[in-house]
Amino acid sequence: MKVARFVVYGNPKGKGRPRFTTVCGYAKSYTPKDTENYENLIKIEYKSQCGNIFFDRDEQLEVKIYCYHSIPKSVSNKKRSLMIAHRIRPAKKPDFDNMAKVVTDALNGIAYHDDNQIVDGMVRKFYDEQPRVEIQIKSINDEVKNERIIEHQQQRI
Repeated sequence: MKVARFVVYGNPKGKGRPRFTTVCGYAKSYTPKDTENYENLIKIEYKSQCGNIFFDRDEQLEVKIYCYHSIPKSVSNKKRSLMIAHRIRPAKKPDFDNMAKVVTDALNGIAYHDDNQIVDGMVRKFYDEQPRVEIQIKSINDEVKNERIIEHQQQRI
């Protein structure tokens, strides 16, 4: 089973909405610079921590994204303890879907051919004293094959 795990340090960021401009009378869309920079950071960290791990076009993938936001300085010690224990979690921006989008779009062509290979995914948000995003990509082809074998065996009984 092929698995790639890596960490991007710093506060989690989400995919920014596309911006539009007019060039010679035509509307043109572009990715905001902040989003572009964060996607590049994700690519760099993947390459440096996962090396040459690349998932083939026919592999079905599971992606897990754990986002650890910094704890606000203004919170009480009691709240801080609850945040560290993951009893209070960040219900704030960036949104769940925008965090998944920035990660999966950044890894197109780097970790896998296209993010349409992702058939299962999860994003979790927590507070921590070390802000970061932990990402795991796993091929689940073997799991799918095993499930089919078990189903086939159960049908024969």
